[in-house]
Amino acid sequence: MGLKNVFVPSGAADSYWLSHQLAQSPGPLVVFTAAAWDAIRLKEELLWWDPDLNVDILPDWETLPYDHFSPHPDLISERLATLWSLYQGQCRILLVPVITALYPTPPVSELIRCAFVLKRQEKVQLDIFRNRLVQAGYQLVQQVLAPGEFCVRGGIWDVFPTGSLVPFRIEWMDDEVESLRTFDVDTQRTLYPVNEIRILPGREYPMDEKSQVRFRQKFRETFEGDPSRCRFYKEVGQGIYPGGIEYYLPLFYEERASLFDYLAADFTVVLHGSVDKTLEEFWQTTKQRYTQRSGDLTLPVLPPQDFFLTPDAFFKHLKSWSILRLSVRTEGAYSELFQTRPKVTISRRGEQPFKLFSEWLATLSGRLLIVAESLGRRETLVQMLREIGCGFQVVESWSEFCRGSVPYGIAVAALQQGVVLAHPAVTLLTESDLYDMPPRQQRREKATAQQVDSLIKSLSEIRVGDPVVHQNHGIGRFMGLVTFENEEGLPAEYLHVQYAKEQALYIPVAQLHVISRYSGGPPDQAPLHQLGSDQWEKAKTKAAKQARDTAVELLDLYAKRAARMGVSFEIEQKDYDKFCLGFEFEETADQKAAIEAVIADMRAPRPMDRLVCGDVGFGKTEVAMRAAFCAIQAGYQVALLVPTTLLAEQHFQNFSDRFSDWPVTVHELSRFRSAKESKKTLDEIASGQADLVIGTHKLIRSDVHFARLGLVIIDEEHRFGVRQKEQFKKIRTDVDVLALTATPIPRTLALSLEGIRDFSVIATAPQKRLAIKTFVYPYSDEVIREATLRELKRGGQIYFLYNEVETMGNIHDHLVKLVPEARIGIAHGQLSERELERVMHEFYHQRINFLLCSTIIETGIDVPTANTIVIHRSDRFGLAQLHQLRGRVGRSHHQAYAYLLTPSFESLTVNAKRRLEAIQ
Repeated sequence: MGLKNVFVPSGAADSYWLSHQLAQSPGPLVVFTAAAWDAIRLKEELLWWDPDLNVDILPDWETLPYDHFSPHPDLISERLATLWSLYQGQCRILLVPVITALYPTPPVSELIRCAFVLKRQEKVQLDIFRNRLVQAGYQLVQQVLAPGEFCVRGGIWDVFPTGSLVPFRIEWMDDEVESLRTFDVDTQRTLYPVNEIRILPGREYPMDEKSQVRFRQKFRETFEGDPSRCRFYKEVGQGIYPGGIEYYLPLFYEERASLFDYLAADFTVVLHGSVDKTLEEFWQTTKQRYTQRSGDLTLPVLPPQDFFLTPDAFFKHLKSWSILRLSVRTEGAYSELFQTRPKVTISRRGEQPFKLFSEWLATLSGRLLIVAESLGRRETLVQMLREIGCGFQVVESWSEFCRGSVPYGIAVAALQQGVVLAHPAVTLLTESDLYDMPPRQQRREKATAQQVDSLIKSLSEIRVGDPVVHQNHGIGRFMGLVTFENEEGLPAEYLHVQYAKEQALYIPVAQLHVISRYSGGPPDQAPLHQLGSDQWEKAKTKAAKQARDTAVELLDLYAKRAARMGVSFEIEQKDYDKFCLGFEFEETADQKAAIEAVIADMRAPRPMDRLVCGDVGFGKTEVAMRAAFCAIQAGYQVALLVPTTLLAEQHFQNFSDRFSDWPVTVHELSRFRSAKESKKTLDEIASGQADLVIGTHKLIRSDVHFARLGLVIIDEEHRFGVRQKEQFKKIRTDVDVLALTATPIPRTLALSLEGIRDFSVIATAPQKRLAIKTFVYPYSDEVIREATLRELKRGGQIYFLYNEVETMGNIHDHLVKLVPEARIGIAHGQLSERELERVMHEFYHQRINFLLCSTIIETGIDVPTANTIVIHRSDRFGLAQLHQLRGRVGRSHHQAYAYLLTPSFESLTVNAKRRLEAIQ
């Protein structure tokens, strides 16, 4: 019907334009986005402009073409619910990643045929109802947990309809529906009654006998050869539907169908971004995957044009609707709705951080709304802006700001970048617009190798020139392997270890166990011992004495703590209950037990010393938050000790958000803070104004003096040494100590199990947390590319862990060529704090979607959209570290993937194989 080009500036202008278009037009919009993550972003931003807007997304299958596993049931449920909403005419704006639009859908007639409504007091024959569920694709299970499932327990049936957010419990009186109630999946308890439920198909393919016959017939017509050799052909004939059956969807139906069959004539099509380029790249990738898989006659695949819409067919379909092409323009003219966004930055480390912002604000003719990422960030911004005498009024929504007349407002919204509106004259700025993010530094500093483990398990783990320790002779330097005749006159290999004064010791390879790696300092500064002297014996005696002294010191400290009276915190139950309501999720049974144990310890007069152990993302932070709240409400200060600056920043954000509605001051003490900010924090710690301080090792320096310390929380306890932790406890032997760990190391467990410390375990995963699919593969470019494309296709992000900083530049160049579709950033511990902050900020905001990183991300920020991690040379990591690293993903309801890359599996040590087998 015609195409019109619309140009908007970068930032939130595209979502505002869509919202404005909907307000001006009575018809609905369908927006095809070039990137999947743009669809997600647009939905969040559209709901900020208009919270009452009905915004739908048609989700992707989140698989790559011709994968041999099926989409997650939650995705199928969302897709069918969206298609039903389209059919019912209830959709106001539909956001679709353009690649998703190429995939087939069930025909509209099939959706109508399988959908039905069940009402209270309706009479239905149970066997007919059961058959109808089965033919609609519902699976009979012992306990209903996911959409598309049902179970039968006598006169009580549970059904989780596709497209529904909650499952339902049906109670029958003979053939009559006596009651319909929702119920909770976790507790299985009924919640509230309803009058009727709508049941949509449980799958995108039919499962009745007629469809099975059609599938087998079309399979024989489509593929050459003996069909009985194909597992899919045989299993569908037996009523079994294997993983990946969706890629044979057209064989189940008489006619092919697509999203366009569901779009009414009054829709307006919007093409967002470079959809042409995205379609072309996807089509080339799909043809390559077809070529790779078409040679397997036991698993034949449909040619791309017989399964997907081709790009040409996509554009041909569009001709039935009016089309608007929405493009972002950095220069030149754009829609009259907008003006150019100012370059206004606040440099926290500058001498006059607000100079540029203040000068710009003095010339501003319209109104200003600043948007923060969270409640905690909003409070931080308000305090900063007060320093320049600006009174910013807090507003809860865009509509509230528009209705009011305040010149300066501040709100919380999920906007990544701002926008300047011409009518009304409003400038909207986000934190990304305000804060100075430095340009990327090109120079890479040379890394110093750090030894992960002192035990040498194979010759491949030591190199010529490395310092080593012989258990009887002390420190020497490994000079390589030599071959001598042994006592039996046969050639044998020996390790050549050089000691002081160029003395040599030759050790049979069979005695490798007497050698360990030197870890006492820089390798080039290792002090070589002299053979035959008493240097080594003196060193061992001194070390043993220090170990005994440390043990006595620790036991004495624990004994004093057990004997002394600590703080018995008085907890105001009403306030505590109100604080608990701020937790957005339902506590698991384990989490609730851990919280109750901690609160009981804090009420007791004896100093608390409790270790809470729980898997990554299982809710340990909420335990810490409630403990901190109780201590602060009782008038005491809380110190939270973390191992890395990234984790300190993450906790600062989370705790600031959680305590934003309470009169609590939260401070951060780490290298991310300027000297001026650190000095102010130290002064407020000493005066007692700082209620909660989150910091790294800076918290245990001698210049940190708490006025009224009551609780110490140690996160990721296994990352600290015993003496580091006990140094902090010595500040006050009567202080309560709460330690959190995802993977307790044997020493920590030993102290707990011997009764010196109390111990709580959180072993239950949160609701909707899916198990991480873990694969162990030999290193392969194909695996890396496939894992990356699978994640990018659904709008997600990837961690690529490569722990050799010296050669990280080389692997970066290789990855750029391997996956040009990705926006790759680099993060490791040798970057300056400003550069590291910039990279992690851009990764968090999805401007980088592929993070090439070292183990610095082990305790990094939570990025819910990062759901794939690739670990290079995973055989070099211990089980605890692999467990921790894998926990970086899977922090949302999306299926997460972990790819552990190794050399050939046969070349791995026995211990490495066991570690990798244990984590799968």
